[in-house]
Amino acid sequence: MPRHHRRDQTTGLSQRALRVGELVRHALADVLTRGQVRDPVIESHTITVPEVRMSADLRLATVYVMPLGGKDGEEVVSALDRNKRFLRGEIAHRVNLKFAPDLRFRIDDRFDEAERIEKLLQSPEVKRDLGRDDGEGH
Repeated sequence: MPRHHRRDQTTGLSQRALRVGELVRHALADVLTRGQVRDPVIESHTITVPEVRMSADLRLATVYVMPLGGKDGEEVVSALDRNKRFLRGEIAHRVNLKFAPDLRFRIDDRFDEAERIEKLLQSPEVKRDLGRDDGEGH
């Protein structure tokens, strides 16, 4: 009987890719929490790792990060890029994979995007178009 990988309907990723992404996320969060990266920028920021998205072949991990307070995001991403080799080695030790994935760091801007959409929905123009503010029924 052939093995079928289930795919998540929203992202199209297999359960394995989602599971490995979560393992990589936990490993990175642990390394950052323990202060194992010797970089002044990383040491001076509290960095959260809300999500890691793996490529289908598990060789590339896109790591979404957010410094506490959302400040200095680009500076933090640059510092993580500078320490990519060390972080990749730590992942290789902590997560049992055939290959340690290449890491690509990005700022997690989902909260900014959600706030932008919320503001749009609250704007008078959108409320008017939705027929909520003056009770117009269609």
